[in-house]
Amino acid sequence: MRCSGARVRSSLFPALLLGAGLGHGPEALAIVDEIQVYTDDLDKRGESGLELHVNTTPRGRKTPNYDGDLPPHHGVRVTPEFSWGLGNDFDAGLYFPSATDSHGHFYLAGIKPRLKWLPVHASEEGGGWYFGANLELDRLTKKFSDSPWSTELRIIGGYRAKDWLIGMNPILDWGLSRGYRGSPDVILAWKAVHGVGRGLSLGAEYYNGIGTLADRLPRAEQERTLYFIVEYEAKAWSLNFGIGHGLTPATDDWTAKAILGLSFD
Repeated sequence: MRCSGARVRSSLFPALLLGAGLGHGPEALAIVDEIQVYTDDLDKRGESGLELHVNTTPRGRKTPNYDGDLPPHHGVRVTPEFSWGLGNDFDAGLYFPSATDSHGHFYLAGIKPRLKWLPVHASEEGGGWYFGANLELDRLTKKFSDSPWSTELRIIGGYRAKDWLIGMNPILDWGLSRGYRGSPDVILAWKAVHGVGRGLSLGAEYYNGIGTLADRLPRAEQERTLYFIVEYEAKAWSLNFGIGHGLTPATDDWTAKAILGLSFD
């Protein structure tokens, strides 16, 4: 497994210290359990891993998007994700999202299994292009999703060089429960990082919720967040930490995120 900053999906100790959060993604979702851009990380057959995602919103939306919604303001989201290498360019993962509200009350969200396929790999030594997809099935409570059942398809693409990594994820999110089916919500996620030495990289991530596939929102109503990120990669663990600022009135003002990744051979 390549234990890179992309595999570390941003969440934990630094975020708890700062107490921040995000608000990107479909309006039907109250919780944002992972703020990350998927790249070319894949558990190989026999490998497994754990990623702990933490994000928090010191200043953000205070009103619910729907009846029962959990607004992100002063909330903290904590999500462990377990992953296993299946071989043949596949790995699988299982999320257990949770959150606290602005009053410190704790809620379990549900469960989210996923399956990643990465048939095009960048070379370990020389880099190169990578391409794949990730399919996720969500079963969440009302506080975290207006639709109890939903699914997400994330396209994974980008280029890795010796000191650079660039990635993009077009994301489609469908409600599966009766009354919530229709055109999927669309999110575009970008990432660019540059290695500065000794496993340390600096860069940016950008998340843009543009509306649905059938109905693009006006720019002021879209959720757009730009993150400054720091990543550190060691042999068996990695960390991705970022501070994000909303660029439109519809976006939470400030968010902090971190991902602590551990790999097990």
